[in-house]
Amino acid sequence: MQATIANLKKGDKAVIAHFDVDAIPLKLLEMGCLPGNQVELLQIAPFGDPLFLDINGSFLAIRIETARKIEVDIISK
Repeated sequence: MQATIANLKKGDKAVIAHFDVDAIPLKLLEMGCLPGNQVELLQIAPFGDPLFLDINGSFLAIRIETARKIEVDIISK
C-alpha cells in the first residue's frame, strides 16, 4: 500500500508520487501540489483536520480527506 500525505507524522518529509487529478481541487495544483514536489507536514490541527503543509515553499492547509488521495514517497522522518 502506498503512503499518503495523511500517513505523515509532524516533521516528516516526502515527495508527491501520484494522485488522481480529478480528485484534487484545482487550487492545490496551482499552489504546487504536483508530482515530484517535496512536501513537509508542519502541523496537525487539534482534532486531526486540517493538515498544515509546506509544499515547495507554499504553505497550505488541506483536509484529511484530500490528503488521503495524494500518494507520496517518504524521504525523512
